[in-house]
Amino acid sequence: MQAVKIADGIYWIGANIHTEDLFEGIWPIPKGVALNSYIVKGDKIAIIELVREWAGAHHILLESMKSIPVDVKDIDYIILNHLEPDHTGFTYMLHKLAPNAEIIATPKGAELVDGFYEIKNNVKTVKTGDTLDLGRGKEFMFAEIPNVHWPETMVTYEKSTKTLFSSDAFGAYGVHKGSIFDDETPDDHKPYWEEEMLRYYANIVAMFSTSVLKAIDALKDIEIKTIAPSHGLVWRGKPEVVVKKYIRYANYNQDYAEPEICVVWGSMYGNTGAMLSSILKGIASENVPVKIYRVPNDDPSFILGDVYKSAGLIIGTPTYEYEMFPPMKYLLDLLKKKRMRFKKVLFFGSYGWSGGAQKDFDELSNNMKWDILEPVVFRGYPTSEIQKKGEDLAAELARQVKEIPTKIKDEDY
Repeated sequence: MQAVKIADGIYWIGANIHTEDLFEGIWPIPKGVALNSYIVKGDKIAIIELVREWAGAHHILLESMKSIPVDVKDIDYIILNHLEPDHTGFTYMLHKLAPNAEIIATPKGAELVDGFYEIKNNVKTVKTGDTLDLGRGKEFMFAEIPNVHWPETMVTYEKSTKTLFSSDAFGAYGVHKGSIFDDETPDDHKPYWEEEMLRYYANIVAMFSTSVLKAIDALKDIEIKTIAPSHGLVWRGKPEVVVKKYIRYANYNQDYAEPEICVVWGSMYGNTGAMLSSILKGIASENVPVKIYRVPNDDPSFILGDVYKSAGLIIGTPTYEYEMFPPMKYLLDLLKKKRMRFKKVLFFGSYGWSGGAQKDFDELSNNMKWDILEPVVFRGYPTSEIQKKGEDLAAELARQVKEIPTKIKDEDY
């Protein structure tokens, strides 16, 4: 594997991972994920971000390093912007291979270096505004961006090349498809990156959107020519594009999102499912974009992305043992945990002896700032009158969604 030069003295030495494993043990990554790691060379040598020992990533990193060339034992600094193990799993072994290297992290990060890897010696802590001179014009400045998305997270900025090593901020799922750079990305690859970035944000970062906006504001006065995140593309052509994307995403749970509707439904014996056609007919009458998912058939990872960007949400679920159908209850718990607020919402579902699903829905939607229409609940199979009510309410929700202005779109890259 060859290192990729980003700027004078700066190289990408990451790995593109294809695996059946789940990201964070939860989220499927059928299109893989890039683990981005970087070498910066001055008189001294720093490595920023690592990899975990996953699908050969550690071997790829070491082989890429040789192509610069850099001998691993000559590394002077191991800079850990974020201690989540997908970036730091190789820390213990690298520490053995480069025993003289000083590990640099925030104070909270240093606690995790000890907690995860039992490394206490030769660990230096830094805070916002601290600098590190590598020589030959290469100088780092550090800035803490807590809760993007762990409390110990920071960014590292190289002053001479104006390169921001942004950790998980501005990241995405997906492997690189021929190039690591935004300005070498063909137009037909851009929908792939938009989809994988939105899903990554919804799965990993959405809960911390307030912190994302604070971090972007804190960094606004720094001139940035290149953004080098720990996952996804390296943005050297138009770094402002990915910043605007993240601002757009972060505002999805500060206000109503895009004028679209996401329908998520589940059915045990077809009774709740019998209402679906009427719901979709109502939406279609207003010509509003719609995405449809079924639980548990569709994985929540993919559902979260479309729920997050849609101003309209329709939930259809039966009652199961006096409570909500368990796969739907799990999904709604995720929506609450990820703070997917400000939605126009319609609830429908079948029940037998009691309607416990609606009780759970009411509890889980509490404090979500959802504008909820009259629910459509029915015993057993929906009558024609009930189906007409569902159609009319879905049309009403679609009309409300249409009135929501489209969010400002990113400029092209």
